[in-house]
Amino acid sequence: MPLPKVALVRQKFTGPVVGDIDTVVSEQITAVGLAAKITPGMRIAITAGSRGIANIAVIIRAAVNELRKLGASPFIVPTMGSHGGATAEGQVEVLHSLGITEEFCGAPILSSMEVVKLGETPGGMPVHIDKNAWEADGILLMGRVKVHTDFKSPIGIESGLMKMAAIGLGKHVQALLIHTFGVHGIRDIMPEVAKVLFEKTNILCGIAIVENAFEQTAILEAIPTALIPQREKELLAESAALMPKLPVEDIDVLVVDEIGKNYSGTGMDTNIIGRIRILGVQEPVSPRIKYIVASNVSEESHGNALGIGLADLTTRRLFDQIDHQTMNENVITSTFLHRAMIPIVLENDREAIKAALRGNWGVEPEKTRFMRIPNTLHLEYVYVSEALLPELAGLDHIEIIGEPKELEFDENGYFPKWNH
Repeated sequence: MPLPKVALVRQKFTGPVVGDIDTVVSEQITAVGLAAKITPGMRIAITAGSRGIANIAVIIRAAVNELRKLGASPFIVPTMGSHGGATAEGQVEVLHSLGITEEFCGAPILSSMEVVKLGETPGGMPVHIDKNAWEADGILLMGRVKVHTDFKSPIGIESGLMKMAAIGLGKHVQALLIHTFGVHGIRDIMPEVAKVLFEKTNILCGIAIVENAFEQTAILEAIPTALIPQREKELLAESAALMPKLPVEDIDVLVVDEIGKNYSGTGMDTNIIGRIRILGVQEPVSPRIKYIVASNVSEESHGNALGIGLADLTTRRLFDQIDHQTMNENVITSTFLHRAMIPIVLENDREAIKAALRGNWGVEPEKTRFMRIPNTLHLEYVYVSEALLPELAGLDHIEIIGEPKELEFDENGYFPKWNH
């Protein structure tokens, strides 16, 4: 079967960038008035999640340094619900994979799955907090604000500081409770859980992180705890405006070189690929992709291939790397079971693409709207088929690099490692 020819294209995104992270963190902590809230010797917990956030280790280190200047004794708490296999050791391993180590950040990591019950929401949901964070004298809440991969919130609270407080600090126990109610739990109950934490714990402030389309730190902002719900809503809108996207909305075959937790909590960002696959949740109207091939899972995911169920085809290589216990723990906790379902497994990239082309009814291979991306986070450089070039040629933000050429595979039938 002939395969479509492809050309490399570059998307030109724009957006702000934080240059000197240490200086900005220092300025923000000063602006929010932490000096008046901290006395020498106070033990301060800094939250650290499981997402692959740009510069996260540097940001945490900067916060550690500023707290030490104020006389505090900071430590780091893994705040990631059920991730890391829902074990204390696994969650430390996740932090290490993100570069968050005691040596680099200059603070100890205290990891435990033990929690303390704080109370209940007005609707009766029990509220818990990590025991180490509860025993601290204060908490510095840190997390990235971005569009959620499971739902759209009518109140503008999706993935951010409030989620970090509710599900992150609540550990596996709280994640199970909230996810038991599916989308209603993470969309509607999660903010109520966070509010109880704000009321009953000494959260000194939140440090919100927003990224641009190049996965660079675009905004770093310290927010007084009482203002987090309103400011997070505003930052969510800014984050959505900065998000990358695919260069076209109609695609026959999309190959994603790597899925992984370091790219998205769902392995592949549902906002990028236009697939949610949650019972009762309407699918996005765009982009419209007929077939998705998931080629590999990132090393940083440690075998957690959650998101493979968003693909239609995968490879033997990816399948053989799956740590089913870790992935299943994650997906069962979330209750969104479809996302861990195994699609058709083919021997390699070449065979997976051939199968997708076979299912692309009535479309000749040379006319296939084909695209290959490294992952759903890095979309500056993508490969597109010859059939897509005419509609991209006239766009100001698109640069076509070189002439179309045959797809290249290694001796095992896989694409060469992405090098752009």
